[in-house]
Amino acid sequence: MNWFKNNIEKSIILCSFLIFLPFLGSVHLFDWDEVNFAECAREMLESKNYLNLQMNYLPFWEKPPLFIWLSALCMKIFGVNEFAARLPNAICGMVTLLLLFKIGKKLFDEKLGLIWIMCYAGSTLPQFYFKSGIIDPWFNLFIFSSIYYFILFTFNSIEFENKKWNFLFYSSLLLGLAILTKGPAAAVIAGLCLGLYILLKKFKSNIKLNHLLVFFIVTLITGGFWFLLLVLNGKYYLIEHFVNYQMHLIHSEDAGHGGPFYYHFLVLLIGCFPASIFAMTSININFQNPIQKQFNQWMLILFCVVLILFSSIETKILHYSSLCYFPLTFFAALNIYKLLEGQLSWKKWMSVLLLLIGGIFSLAILVISIIPYFINQIVSSKIIQDEFVIENLKAQVNWSGWEILISLLSLFFIVYSVILLQSKKMQSAIILLFIGNLFTVQLTTIIIIPKIEQYTQGAAIEFFESSKKEDVYFLALNYRSYAQYFYTKKLPPQNSKSLNMDWLLRGPIDKDLKVITKFNSNDDILERYPDFKLVGHKNGYSFYLRKASKITE
Repeated sequence: MNWFKNNIEKSIILCSFLIFLPFLGSVHLFDWDEVNFAECAREMLESKNYLNLQMNYLPFWEKPPLFIWLSALCMKIFGVNEFAARLPNAICGMVTLLLLFKIGKKLFDEKLGLIWIMCYAGSTLPQFYFKSGIIDPWFNLFIFSSIYYFILFTFNSIEFENKKWNFLFYSSLLLGLAILTKGPAAAVIAGLCLGLYILLKKFKSNIKLNHLLVFFIVTLITGGFWFLLLVLNGKYYLIEHFVNYQMHLIHSEDAGHGGPFYYHFLVLLIGCFPASIFAMTSININFQNPIQKQFNQWMLILFCVVLILFSSIETKILHYSSLCYFPLTFFAALNIYKLLEGQLSWKKWMSVLLLLIGGIFSLAILVISIIPYFINQIVSSKIIQDEFVIENLKAQVNWSGWEILISLLSLFFIVYSVILLQSKKMQSAIILLFIGNLFTVQLTTIIIIPKIEQYTQGAAIEFFESSKKEDVYFLALNYRSYAQYFYTKKLPPQNSKSLNMDWLLRGPIDKDLKVITKFNSNDDILERYPDFKLVGHKNGYSFYLRKASKITE
Protein backbone atom coordinates (compact mmCIF):
# COMPACT_ATOMS: atom_id res chain seq x y z
CA MET A 1 0.00 0.00 0.00
CA ASN A 2 2.88 2.34 0.80
CA TRP A 3 4.30 1.72 -2.68
CA PHE A 4 1.07 3.02 -4.24
CA LYS A 5 1.16 6.12 -2.05
CA ASN A 6 4.79 6.82 -2.89
CA ASN A 7 4.39 6.09 -6.61
CA ILE A 8 1.03 7.60 -7.45
CA GLU A 9 1.69 8.26 -11.13
CA LYS A 10 3.02 4.73 -11.67
CA SER A 11 0.00 3.43 -9.79
CA ILE A 12 -2.30 5.38 -12.11
CA ILE A 13 -0.60 3.87 -15.16
CA LEU A 14 -0.88 0.38 -13.69
CA CYS A 15 -4.56 0.83 -12.81
CA SER A 16 -5.22 2.25 -16.29
CA PHE A 17 -3.56 -0.81 -17.77
CA LEU A 18 -5.85 -3.09 -15.75
CA ILE A 19 -8.97 -1.06 -16.62
CA PHE A 20 -8.52 -0.57 -20.36
CA LEU A 21 -6.41 -3.42 -21.77
CA PRO A 22 -7.90 -6.74 -20.58
CA PHE A 23 -10.43 -8.32 -22.97
CA LEU A 24 -9.89 -5.46 -25.42
CA GLY A 25 -10.21 -7.79 -28.41
CA SER A 26 -12.74 -10.22 -26.96
CA VAL A 27 -15.66 -8.96 -29.06
CA HIS A 28 -15.89 -8.24 -32.78
CA LEU A 29 -15.69 -4.66 -33.98
CA PHE A 30 -19.09 -3.02 -34.29
CA ASP A 31 -20.41 -1.60 -37.54
CA TRP A 32 -20.17 1.19 -38.54
CA ASP A 33 -17.58 3.36 -36.90
CA GLU A 34 -15.27 0.79 -35.33
CA VAL A 35 -15.09 -1.37 -38.46
CA ASN A 36 -14.89 1.72 -40.65
CA PHE A 37 -11.71 3.09 -39.08
CA ALA A 38 -10.14 -0.34 -38.61
CA GLU A 39 -10.74 -1.18 -42.27
CA CYS A 40 -9.17 2.11 -43.38
CA ALA A 41 -6.08 1.17 -41.37
CA ARG A 42 -6.04 -2.38 -42.75
CA GLU A 43 -6.33 -1.20 -46.35
CA MET A 44 -3.58 1.33 -45.66
CA LEU A 45 -1.26 -1.56 -44.76
CA GLU A 46 -2.42 -3.74 -47.66
CA SER A 47 -2.04 -1.04 -50.28
CA LYS A 48 0.97 0.63 -48.62
CA ASN A 49 -0.75 3.92 -49.42
CA TYR A 50 -0.28 5.96 -46.24
CA LEU A 51 -1.42 9.28 -47.67
CA ASN A 52 -4.83 8.60 -49.17
CA LEU A 53 -7.44 6.98 -46.94
CA GLN A 54 -9.42 4.22 -48.61
CA MET A 55 -12.56 2.21 -48.02
CA ASN A 56 -13.06 -0.80 -50.28
CA TYR A 57 -9.90 0.55 -51.96
CA LEU A 58 -11.81 3.64 -53.06
CA PRO A 59 -11.03 7.18 -51.81
CA PHE A 60 -12.44 7.84 -48.32
CA TRP A 61 -12.75 11.51 -47.43
CA GLU A 62 -14.87 11.59 -44.29
CA LYS A 63 -11.95 11.82 -41.82
CA PRO A 64 -8.31 13.00 -41.71
CA PRO A 65 -5.69 10.28 -41.20
CA LEU A 66 -4.03 10.68 -37.77
CA PHE A 67 -6.13 8.12 -35.90
CA ILE A 68 -5.96 5.76 -38.88
CA TRP A 69 -2.16 6.06 -38.81
CA LEU A 70 -2.17 5.11 -35.12
CA SER A 71 -4.41 2.11 -35.81
CA ALA A 72 -2.26 1.02 -38.74
CA LEU A 73 0.84 1.20 -36.54
CA CYS A 74 -0.81 -0.98 -33.89
CA MET A 75 -1.92 -3.46 -36.56
CA LYS A 76 1.61 -3.53 -37.94
CA ILE A 77 2.87 -4.54 -34.48
CA PHE A 78 0.04 -6.74 -33.16
CA GLY A 79 -1.62 -7.95 -36.35
CA VAL A 80 -4.93 -7.08 -38.00
CA ASN A 81 -7.41 -7.78 -35.21
CA GLU A 82 -9.83 -6.18 -32.78
CA PHE A 83 -7.18 -5.69 -30.09
CA ALA A 84 -4.96 -3.64 -32.39
CA ALA A 85 -7.91 -1.60 -33.68
CA ARG A 86 -8.89 -0.58 -30.13
CA LEU A 87 -5.40 -0.29 -28.66
CA PRO A 88 -4.90 3.40 -29.59
CA ASN A 89 -7.85 4.37 -27.40
CA ALA A 90 -6.71 2.17 -24.52
CA ILE A 91 -3.41 4.06 -24.64
CA CYS A 92 -5.40 7.29 -24.84
CA GLY A 93 -7.21 6.26 -21.65
CA MET A 94 -3.93 5.82 -19.81
CA VAL A 95 -2.63 9.18 -21.04
CA THR A 96 -5.93 10.89 -20.17
CA LEU A 97 -6.07 9.68 -16.57
CA LEU A 98 -2.43 10.59 -15.99
CA LEU A 99 -2.99 14.06 -17.50
CA LEU A 100 -6.09 14.68 -15.36
CA PHE A 101 -4.14 13.81 -12.24
CA LYS A 102 -1.25 16.10 -13.21
CA ILE A 103 -3.59 19.03 -13.98
CA GLY A 104 -5.59 18.52 -10.80
CA LYS A 105 -2.41 18.32 -8.72
CA LYS A 106 -0.81 21.36 -10.40
CA LEU A 107 -3.84 23.67 -10.17
CA PHE A 108 -5.30 22.37 -6.90
CA ASP A 109 -3.68 19.47 -5.06
CA GLU A 110 -3.04 15.75 -5.24
CA LYS A 111 -6.39 14.91 -3.66
CA LEU A 112 -8.41 16.66 -6.33
CA GLY A 113 -6.32 15.02 -9.05
CA LEU A 114 -7.14 11.57 -7.67
CA ILE A 115 -10.83 12.43 -7.33
CA TRP A 116 -10.92 13.66 -10.92
CA ILE A 117 -9.53 10.44 -12.37
CA MET A 118 -11.93 8.48 -10.17
CA CYS A 119 -14.85 10.49 -11.57
CA TYR A 120 -13.65 10.00 -15.15
CA ALA A 121 -12.74 6.32 -15.00
CA GLY A 122 -15.70 5.48 -12.77
CA SER A 123 -18.37 7.00 -15.00
CA THR A 124 -20.09 4.88 -17.62
CA LEU A 125 -19.48 6.35 -21.07
CA PRO A 126 -16.05 7.92 -20.36
CA GLN A 127 -14.75 4.51 -19.30
CA PHE A 128 -16.47 2.62 -22.10
CA TYR A 129 -15.11 4.89 -24.86
CA PHE A 130 -11.51 3.93 -24.11
CA LYS A 131 -12.44 0.34 -24.94
CA SER A 132 -13.73 1.30 -28.37
CA GLY A 133 -12.12 1.80 -31.76
CA ILE A 134 -13.64 5.19 -32.60
CA ILE A 135 -11.78 8.44 -33.21
CA ASP A 136 -13.25 10.67 -30.49
CA PRO A 137 -11.08 9.84 -27.42
CA TRP A 138 -7.91 11.16 -29.08
CA PHE A 139 -9.78 14.03 -30.72
CA ASN A 140 -11.17 15.10 -27.34
CA LEU A 141 -7.85 14.70 -25.56
CA PHE A 142 -6.05 16.92 -28.08
CA ILE A 143 -8.68 19.68 -27.80
CA PHE A 144 -8.80 19.56 -24.00
CA SER A 145 -5.00 19.61 -23.74
CA SER A 146 -4.87 22.53 -26.17
CA ILE A 147 -7.32 24.49 -24.05
CA TYR A 148 -5.40 23.66 -20.88
CA TYR A 149 -2.15 25.08 -22.26
CA PHE A 150 -4.02 28.10 -23.58
CA ILE A 151 -5.36 28.72 -20.07
CA LEU A 152 -1.78 28.68 -18.75
CA PHE A 153 -0.80 31.05 -21.55
CA THR A 154 -3.55 33.58 -20.75
CA PHE A 155 -2.98 33.53 -16.99
CA ASN A 156 -0.96 36.45 -15.63
CA SER A 157 1.61 34.98 -13.28
CA ILE A 158 5.31 35.45 -12.60
CA GLU A 159 5.60 31.64 -12.41
CA PHE A 160 4.35 31.26 -16.01
CA GLU A 161 5.81 34.43 -17.51
CA ASN A 162 8.92 32.81 -19.02
CA LYS A 163 6.90 29.89 -20.40
CA LYS A 164 4.10 31.79 -22.14
CA TRP A 165 5.33 31.25 -25.66
CA ASN A 166 5.94 27.58 -24.89
CA PHE A 167 2.35 27.25 -23.67
CA LEU A 168 1.07 29.00 -26.78
CA PHE A 169 3.09 26.68 -29.02
CA TYR A 170 1.88 23.53 -27.21
CA SER A 171 -1.72 24.75 -27.39
CA SER A 172 -1.62 25.45 -31.11
CA LEU A 173 0.28 22.22 -31.86
CA LEU A 174 -2.31 20.13 -29.98
CA LEU A 175 -5.19 21.88 -31.70
CA GLY A 176 -3.54 21.13 -35.04
CA LEU A 177 -3.32 17.45 -34.05
CA ALA A 178 -7.03 17.51 -33.18
CA ILE A 179 -7.79 18.86 -36.67
CA LEU A 180 -5.59 16.15 -38.16
CA THR A 181 -7.56 13.57 -36.14
CA LYS A 182 -11.15 14.45 -36.99
CA GLY A 183 -11.30 17.69 -38.92
CA PRO A 184 -12.15 21.39 -38.63
CA ALA A 185 -14.71 20.84 -35.84
CA ALA A 186 -11.73 21.18 -33.48
CA ALA A 187 -10.99 24.69 -34.76
CA VAL A 188 -14.67 25.63 -34.55
CA ILE A 189 -14.90 24.49 -30.93
CA ALA A 190 -11.66 26.22 -29.94
CA GLY A 191 -12.67 29.41 -31.78
CA LEU A 192 -16.06 29.54 -30.09
CA CYS A 193 -14.48 28.98 -26.68
CA LEU A 194 -11.95 31.75 -27.29
CA GLY A 195 -14.63 34.12 -28.55
CA LEU A 196 -16.83 33.49 -25.53
CA TYR A 197 -13.86 33.94 -23.18
CA ILE A 198 -12.95 37.29 -24.75
CA LEU A 199 -16.61 38.34 -24.60
CA LEU A 200 -16.83 37.47 -20.90
CA LYS A 201 -13.63 39.44 -20.33
CA LYS A 202 -15.27 42.39 -22.11
CA PHE A 203 -12.46 42.42 -24.69
CA LYS A 204 -9.88 43.18 -21.98
CA SER A 205 -7.83 39.99 -22.20
CA ASN A 206 -4.03 39.91 -22.47
CA ILE A 207 -4.19 38.12 -25.82
CA LYS A 208 -2.41 40.17 -28.48
CA LEU A 209 -2.64 40.08 -32.25
CA ASN A 210 0.86 38.59 -32.59
CA HIS A 211 -0.18 35.79 -30.20
CA LEU A 212 -3.18 34.94 -32.37
CA LEU A 213 -1.03 35.09 -35.49
CA VAL A 214 1.54 32.62 -34.13
CA PHE A 215 -1.26 30.40 -32.82
CA PHE A 216 -2.95 30.41 -36.22
CA ILE A 217 0.25 29.64 -38.15
CA VAL A 218 1.31 26.70 -35.95
CA THR A 219 -2.23 25.28 -35.95
CA LEU A 220 -2.49 25.69 -39.71
CA ILE A 221 0.85 23.99 -40.36
CA THR A 222 0.06 21.07 -38.05
CA GLY A 223 -3.61 20.61 -38.86
CA GLY A 224 -3.13 21.35 -42.55
CA PHE A 225 -0.15 19.07 -43.03
CA TRP A 226 -2.16 16.25 -44.60
CA PHE A 227 -4.27 18.61 -46.70
CA LEU A 228 -1.09 20.24 -48.02
CA LEU A 229 0.26 16.81 -49.02
CA LEU A 230 -2.99 16.14 -50.88
CA VAL A 231 -2.64 19.41 -52.76
CA LEU A 232 0.97 18.67 -53.66
CA ASN A 233 -0.17 15.30 -55.01
CA GLY A 234 -3.00 16.88 -57.02
CA LYS A 235 -5.78 15.43 -54.83
CA TYR A 236 -7.87 18.62 -54.71
CA TYR A 237 -11.10 16.68 -55.13
CA LEU A 238 -10.54 14.83 -51.84
CA ILE A 239 -10.42 18.12 -49.95
CA GLU A 240 -13.57 19.32 -51.71
CA HIS A 241 -15.41 16.09 -50.83
CA PHE A 242 -14.13 16.31 -47.24
CA VAL A 243 -15.45 19.87 -46.79
CA ASN A 244 -18.80 19.00 -48.39
CA TYR A 245 -19.17 16.03 -46.04
CA GLN A 246 -18.51 18.19 -42.96
CA MET A 247 -21.16 20.67 -44.12
CA HIS A 248 -23.58 17.82 -44.73
CA LEU A 249 -23.28 16.72 -41.09
CA ILE A 250 -24.22 20.21 -39.90
CA HIS A 251 -27.22 20.79 -42.12
CA SER A 252 -28.83 17.35 -42.33
CA GLU A 253 -29.18 14.11 -40.43
CA ASP A 254 -26.52 11.56 -41.27
CA ALA A 255 -27.94 8.10 -41.92
CA GLY A 256 -30.95 8.75 -39.73
CA HIS A 257 -28.95 9.97 -36.72
CA GLY A 258 -31.33 12.72 -35.71
CA GLY A 259 -32.87 13.65 -32.40
CA PRO A 260 -34.40 16.45 -30.34
CA PHE A 261 -32.45 19.46 -29.11
CA TYR A 262 -32.16 17.99 -25.58
CA TYR A 263 -30.65 14.72 -26.87
CA HIS A 264 -27.12 15.42 -25.60
CA PHE A 265 -28.38 16.76 -22.27
CA LEU A 266 -29.88 13.31 -21.60
CA VAL A 267 -26.79 11.53 -22.95
CA LEU A 268 -24.55 13.37 -20.49
CA LEU A 269 -26.94 13.05 -17.55
CA ILE A 270 -27.41 9.32 -17.97
CA GLY A 271 -24.21 8.33 -19.79
CA CYS A 272 -21.87 10.12 -17.38
CA PHE A 273 -23.50 8.62 -14.30
CA PRO A 274 -22.57 8.96 -11.47
CA ALA A 275 -20.31 11.99 -12.13
CA SER A 276 -23.21 13.91 -13.70
CA ILE A 277 -25.09 13.87 -10.38
CA PHE A 278 -22.19 15.31 -8.42
CA ALA A 279 -21.54 17.92 -11.10
CA MET A 280 -24.92 19.47 -10.28
CA THR A 281 -24.47 19.88 -6.53
CA SER A 282 -23.14 23.44 -6.70
CA ILE A 283 -21.48 25.95 -8.99
CA ASN A 284 -20.98 28.68 -6.36
CA ILE A 285 -17.51 27.81 -5.15
CA ASN A 286 -14.86 30.05 -3.66
CA PHE A 287 -11.44 29.36 -5.14
CA GLN A 288 -8.16 29.68 -3.30
CA ASN A 289 -6.27 31.33 -6.16
CA PRO A 290 -7.03 33.01 -9.50
CA ILE A 291 -5.74 30.16 -11.71
CA GLN A 292 -8.34 27.81 -10.21
CA LYS A 293 -11.09 30.32 -10.90
CA GLN A 294 -9.89 30.85 -14.46
CA PHE A 295 -9.64 27.11 -15.13
CA ASN A 296 -13.17 26.61 -13.80
CA GLN A 297 -14.40 29.42 -16.08
CA TRP A 298 -12.79 27.82 -19.12
CA MET A 299 -14.28 24.43 -18.25
CA LEU A 300 -17.72 26.03 -18.03
CA ILE A 301 -17.14 27.71 -21.39
CA LEU A 302 -16.00 24.42 -22.97
CA PHE A 303 -18.98 22.53 -21.57
CA CYS A 304 -21.52 25.09 -22.80
CA VAL A 305 -19.94 25.50 -26.25
CA VAL A 306 -19.78 21.76 -26.97
CA LEU A 307 -23.23 21.02 -25.58
CA ILE A 308 -24.99 23.86 -27.39
CA LEU A 309 -23.05 23.38 -30.63
CA PHE A 310 -23.84 19.69 -31.02
CA SER A 311 -27.38 20.13 -29.76
CA SER A 312 -27.94 22.64 -32.54
CA ILE A 313 -26.74 20.58 -35.52
CA GLU A 314 -29.07 18.11 -37.20
CA THR A 315 -26.91 15.00 -36.83
CA LYS A 316 -27.18 13.60 -33.30
CA ILE A 317 -24.73 10.82 -32.45
CA LEU A 318 -23.90 9.60 -28.95
CA HIS A 319 -20.21 10.48 -28.96
CA TYR A 320 -20.56 13.99 -30.43
CA SER A 321 -20.86 15.48 -26.93
CA SER A 322 -18.05 13.32 -25.49
CA LEU A 323 -15.71 16.32 -25.17
CA CYS A 324 -18.04 17.43 -22.35
CA TYR A 325 -16.74 14.52 -20.26
CA PHE A 326 -13.68 16.57 -19.29
CA PRO A 327 -15.45 19.63 -17.81
CA LEU A 328 -18.33 17.56 -16.43
CA THR A 329 -16.06 15.22 -14.48
CA PHE A 330 -14.01 18.22 -13.34
CA PHE A 331 -17.12 19.86 -11.87
CA ALA A 332 -18.00 16.56 -10.22
CA ALA A 333 -14.49 16.21 -8.77
CA LEU A 334 -14.51 19.79 -7.52
CA ASN A 335 -17.86 19.36 -5.80
CA ILE A 336 -16.83 16.03 -4.26
CA TYR A 337 -13.68 17.73 -3.00
CA LYS A 338 -15.79 20.41 -1.34
CA LEU A 339 -18.21 17.81 0.04
CA LEU A 340 -15.35 15.94 1.68
CA GLU A 341 -14.00 19.22 3.08
CA GLY A 342 -17.41 20.02 4.56
CA GLN A 343 -17.85 23.12 2.39
CA LEU A 344 -20.90 21.69 0.59
CA SER A 345 -23.82 19.73 1.93
CA TRP A 346 -25.45 16.73 0.33
CA LYS A 347 -29.08 17.20 -0.69
CA LYS A 348 -31.80 14.57 -0.51
CA TRP A 349 -32.90 15.21 -4.07
CA MET A 350 -29.42 14.21 -5.20
CA SER A 351 -29.90 10.85 -3.50
CA VAL A 352 -33.22 10.46 -5.29
CA LEU A 353 -31.56 11.20 -8.63
CA LEU A 354 -28.76 8.74 -7.88
CA LEU A 355 -31.30 6.04 -7.15
CA LEU A 356 -33.39 6.90 -10.20
CA ILE A 357 -30.62 6.89 -12.82
CA GLY A 358 -28.70 4.09 -11.13
CA GLY A 359 -31.92 2.11 -10.98
CA ILE A 360 -32.41 2.63 -14.72
CA PHE A 361 -28.94 1.18 -15.38
CA SER A 362 -29.55 -1.80 -13.12
CA LEU A 363 -32.96 -2.39 -14.66
CA ALA A 364 -31.53 -2.20 -18.19
CA ILE A 365 -28.90 -4.85 -17.35
CA LEU A 366 -31.60 -6.97 -15.70
CA VAL A 367 -33.92 -6.77 -18.72
CA ILE A 368 -31.09 -7.67 -21.11
CA SER A 369 -30.18 -10.62 -18.90
CA ILE A 370 -33.71 -12.10 -18.73
CA ILE A 371 -34.98 -11.36 -22.25
CA PRO A 372 -33.34 -14.52 -23.70
CA TYR A 373 -35.59 -16.66 -21.49
CA PHE A 374 -38.76 -15.01 -22.81
CA ILE A 375 -37.98 -14.61 -26.51
CA ASN A 376 -40.83 -16.89 -27.65
CA GLN A 377 -43.36 -14.92 -25.59
CA ILE A 378 -41.99 -11.60 -26.84
CA VAL A 379 -42.17 -12.67 -30.49
CA SER A 380 -45.69 -14.09 -30.19
CA SER A 381 -46.94 -10.97 -28.37
CA LYS A 382 -46.22 -8.79 -31.46
CA ILE A 383 -44.68 -6.13 -29.23
CA ILE A 384 -41.79 -5.92 -31.67
CA GLN A 385 -42.86 -5.17 -35.25
CA ASP A 386 -39.40 -5.01 -36.86
CA GLU A 387 -38.78 -8.34 -38.63
CA PHE A 388 -35.03 -7.88 -38.54
CA VAL A 389 -35.01 -7.43 -34.75
CA ILE A 390 -37.30 -10.43 -34.28
CA GLU A 391 -34.93 -12.59 -36.31
CA ASN A 392 -31.96 -11.21 -34.37
CA LEU A 393 -33.52 -12.41 -31.13
CA LYS A 394 -33.62 -15.98 -32.46
CA ALA A 395 -29.81 -16.22 -32.36
CA GLN A 396 -28.46 -19.10 -30.30
CA VAL A 397 -26.53 -17.34 -27.57
CA ASN A 398 -25.21 -19.08 -24.49
CA TRP A 399 -26.56 -17.40 -21.36
CA SER A 400 -25.55 -18.98 -18.06
CA GLY A 401 -28.12 -17.24 -15.88
CA TRP A 402 -25.45 -15.68 -13.71
CA GLU A 403 -25.58 -12.47 -15.78
CA ILE A 404 -28.48 -11.27 -13.64
CA LEU A 405 -26.04 -10.88 -10.74
CA ILE A 406 -24.42 -7.94 -12.53
CA SER A 407 -27.66 -5.94 -12.26
CA LEU A 408 -28.08 -6.94 -8.62
CA LEU A 409 -24.49 -5.99 -7.88
CA SER A 410 -24.99 -2.64 -9.59
CA LEU A 411 -28.11 -1.99 -7.56
CA PHE A 412 -26.32 -2.96 -4.34
CA PHE A 413 -23.49 -0.48 -4.99
CA ILE A 414 -25.96 2.33 -5.68
CA VAL A 415 -28.35 1.69 -2.78
CA TYR A 416 -25.59 1.13 -0.23
CA SER A 417 -23.77 4.27 -1.42
CA VAL A 418 -26.92 6.33 -0.96
CA ILE A 419 -27.36 4.90 2.54
CA LEU A 420 -23.80 5.95 3.37
CA LEU A 421 -24.40 9.41 1.88
CA GLN A 422 -27.48 9.89 4.01
CA SER A 423 -25.42 8.80 7.02
CA LYS A 424 -22.83 11.50 6.21
CA LYS A 425 -20.14 8.90 5.46
CA MET A 426 -19.16 10.81 2.35
CA GLN A 427 -15.76 9.37 1.53
CA SER A 428 -16.80 5.73 1.82
CA ALA A 429 -20.01 6.39 -0.15
CA ILE A 430 -18.28 8.16 -3.02
CA ILE A 431 -15.49 5.61 -3.36
CA LEU A 432 -17.98 2.74 -3.28
CA LEU A 433 -20.24 4.42 -5.83
CA PHE A 434 -17.54 5.12 -8.44
CA ILE A 435 -15.50 1.96 -7.94
CA GLY A 436 -18.74 -0.03 -7.97
CA ASN A 437 -19.85 1.57 -11.22
CA LEU A 438 -16.41 0.99 -12.75
CA PHE A 439 -16.61 -2.67 -11.76
CA THR A 440 -20.17 -3.00 -13.11
CA VAL A 441 -19.24 -1.45 -16.46
CA GLN A 442 -16.24 -3.78 -16.67
CA LEU A 443 -18.41 -6.84 -16.10
CA THR A 444 -21.02 -5.60 -18.57
CA THR A 445 -18.36 -5.01 -21.22
CA ILE A 446 -16.72 -8.40 -20.70
CA ILE A 447 -19.81 -10.59 -20.20
CA ILE A 448 -22.92 -8.96 -21.67
CA ILE A 449 -21.68 -6.86 -24.63
CA PRO A 450 -20.26 -9.92 -26.47
CA LYS A 451 -23.65 -11.63 -26.18
CA ILE A 452 -25.46 -8.57 -27.50
CA GLU A 453 -23.01 -8.51 -30.41
CA GLN A 454 -23.96 -12.09 -31.26
CA TYR A 455 -27.59 -11.01 -31.64
CA THR A 456 -26.98 -7.85 -33.63
CA GLN A 457 -24.25 -8.89 -36.08
CA GLY A 458 -22.97 -12.31 -35.08
CA ALA A 459 -24.45 -14.13 -38.08
CA ALA A 460 -23.02 -11.57 -40.51
CA ILE A 461 -19.51 -11.75 -39.03
CA GLU A 462 -19.67 -15.54 -39.02
CA PHE A 463 -20.63 -15.50 -42.71
CA PHE A 464 -17.69 -13.29 -43.61
CA GLU A 465 -15.12 -15.12 -41.50
CA SER A 466 -16.18 -18.54 -42.78
CA SER A 467 -15.72 -17.40 -46.39
CA LYS A 468 -12.60 -15.26 -46.13
CA LYS A 469 -10.32 -17.90 -47.67
CA GLU A 470 -12.54 -18.26 -50.73
CA ASP A 471 -11.65 -16.41 -53.90
CA VAL A 472 -15.01 -14.67 -54.27
CA TYR A 473 -16.51 -11.19 -54.19
CA PHE A 474 -18.56 -10.00 -51.20
CA LEU A 475 -21.34 -7.45 -51.14
CA ALA A 476 -23.65 -6.07 -48.46
CA LEU A 477 -26.87 -5.15 -50.24
CA ASN A 478 -29.57 -2.71 -49.06
CA TYR A 479 -27.79 -1.90 -45.84
CA ARG A 480 -24.60 -0.09 -44.93
CA SER A 481 -21.72 -2.18 -43.64
CA TYR A 482 -17.92 -2.22 -43.63
CA ALA A 483 -17.58 -5.63 -41.97
CA GLN A 484 -17.52 -7.50 -45.29
CA TYR A 485 -14.19 -5.86 -46.07
CA PHE A 486 -12.47 -6.19 -42.69
CA TYR A 487 -13.57 -9.72 -41.81
CA THR A 488 -12.91 -11.19 -45.25
CA LYS A 489 -9.50 -9.48 -45.31
CA LYS A 490 -10.25 -8.17 -48.79
CA LEU A 491 -7.17 -7.63 -50.94
CA PRO A 492 -6.68 -4.80 -53.43
CA PRO A 493 -8.85 -5.62 -56.49
CA GLN A 494 -7.16 -7.18 -59.49
CA ASN A 495 -10.18 -6.34 -61.60
CA SER A 496 -11.20 -2.68 -61.30
CA LYS A 497 -14.73 -3.56 -62.41
CA SER A 498 -15.27 -5.33 -59.09
CA LEU A 499 -15.53 -1.90 -57.42
CA ASN A 500 -18.65 -1.20 -59.49
CA MET A 501 -21.76 -2.45 -57.71
CA ASP A 502 -23.85 -2.61 -60.88
CA TRP A 503 -21.22 -4.85 -62.51
CA LEU A 504 -21.23 -7.13 -59.47
CA LEU A 505 -25.02 -7.37 -59.47
CA ARG A 506 -25.69 -7.69 -63.21
CA GLY A 507 -22.42 -7.83 -65.14
CA PRO A 508 -20.40 -10.78 -66.41
CA ILE A 509 -18.46 -11.34 -63.18
CA ASP A 510 -15.26 -13.40 -63.29
CA LYS A 511 -15.63 -14.82 -59.76
CA ASP A 512 -18.58 -15.93 -57.64
CA LEU A 513 -20.34 -13.21 -55.68
CA LYS A 514 -21.58 -13.73 -52.13
CA VAL A 515 -24.27 -11.27 -51.03
CA ILE A 516 -25.64 -10.52 -47.56
CA THR A 517 -28.82 -8.55 -46.85
CA LYS A 518 -30.94 -7.83 -43.82
CA PHE A 519 -33.94 -10.14 -43.69
CA ASN A 520 -37.23 -8.78 -44.99
CA SER A 521 -40.15 -11.09 -45.81
CA ASN A 522 -41.32 -8.66 -48.49
CA ASP A 523 -37.92 -8.43 -50.16
CA ASP A 524 -37.97 -8.95 -53.92
CA ILE A 525 -34.25 -9.56 -54.40
CA LEU A 526 -34.77 -12.78 -56.35
CA GLU A 527 -37.17 -10.98 -58.69
CA ARG A 528 -34.75 -8.11 -59.27
CA TYR A 529 -31.71 -10.38 -59.60
CA PRO A 530 -32.93 -13.68 -61.10
CA ASP A 531 -29.44 -15.23 -61.24
CA PHE A 532 -29.12 -14.97 -57.46
CA LYS A 533 -29.53 -18.14 -55.44
CA LEU A 534 -30.69 -18.01 -51.84
CA VAL A 535 -28.25 -20.11 -49.82
CA GLY A 536 -29.44 -19.41 -46.29
CA HIS A 537 -31.03 -17.31 -43.57
CA LYS A 538 -29.65 -16.73 -40.10
CA ASN A 539 -30.62 -14.37 -37.30
CA GLY A 540 -31.98 -11.58 -39.46
CA TYR A 541 -29.59 -11.95 -42.38
CA SER A 542 -30.14 -13.58 -45.78
CA PHE A 543 -27.28 -14.96 -47.85
CA TYR A 544 -27.21 -15.22 -51.64
CA LEU A 545 -24.81 -16.59 -54.21
CA ARG A 546 -24.30 -15.35 -57.74
CA LYS A 547 -22.18 -17.68 -59.83
CA ALA A 548 -19.42 -16.38 -62.07
CA SER A 549 -20.33 -15.91 -65.72
CA LYS A 550 -19.17 -18.60 -68.12
CA ILE A 551 -18.02 -15.91 -70.51
CA THR A 552 -16.20 -13.01 -68.93
CA GLU A 553 -15.07 -9.75 -70.37
